[in-house]
Amino acid sequence: MRISVFTPTYNRGHLLNKLYASLVNQTFKDFEWVIVDDGSSDNTAEIVKNFISDGVLNINYIKQENGGKHRAINRGIKEATGELFFIVDSDDTLPKNSLELIDKYANTITSDDVAGVCGLKASGGTLVGKTFRGKTKLLRNDQRYKYHITGDKAEAYYTDILKKYPFSEYENEKFLTEAVVWNKIAFDGYKLLYFNEVIYDCDYLNEGLTKNIYNHYRKSPKGFLEYIKQELYIGRHNIYRKMQLISFYYNVMHSLYTDDE
Repeated sequence: MRISVFTPTYNRGHLLNKLYASLVNQTFKDFEWVIVDDGSSDNTAEIVKNFISDGVLNINYIKQENGGKHRAINRGIKEATGELFFIVDSDDTLPKNSLELIDKYANTITSDDVAGVCGLKASGGTLVGKTFRGKTKLLRNDQRYKYHITGDKAEAYYTDILKKYPFSEYENEKFLTEAVVWNKIAFDGYKLLYFNEVIYDCDYLNEGLTKNIYNHYRKSPKGFLEYIKQELYIGRHNIYRKMQLISFYYNVMHSLYTDDE
């Protein structure tokens, strides 16, 4: 299997049909769809059962106790059989040539220090964030600021590499930013092959992780602290960026204690 498209989902059954349709329409067919249902109480299981009965896609559906997206990713990586692991959230879709482009650019990789490929995301037809000039660039995740690359991007990592970097799982916490693992991989010297083509259409829902990031940090303080400490002590940042991180941590956590008063 070439690619494992991985979708973590929680009470998003009503959104999965659009993603399913975009996967069915892919021009590249050597992929599986791994779905980890993070304890949904809606009709997600029934909807996925209908997808499976269609017999069009190779689907692996796993349901587990609610533990947050990072735990779902850990499980998905264990279950994946594809060479490349591509996270696609339940509220998003893929252009029909998305997986074809991932395979195309991955086929150009010849070095063991390249952990995967990374394309662009769009939302409502507008590019998410900023990108570099040119067609492709090899760089570590922590070098993005140097090349003025901002905003969410669409990474497809080699599954064997991800297996070496599981997300930490803190008791009673359900959030850990994906940046913690992507940065660990970069700090160990791995690069990504960035390419300037859109392979992901995203929809930032009001109840999604992106729009509620501060609340998630406050509810998972150990995971948040892991991220900040990693950036401060391992990240290759100048003093100005480090001061920004300290200020960010203070503002998030101070508001938590202020709200409790």
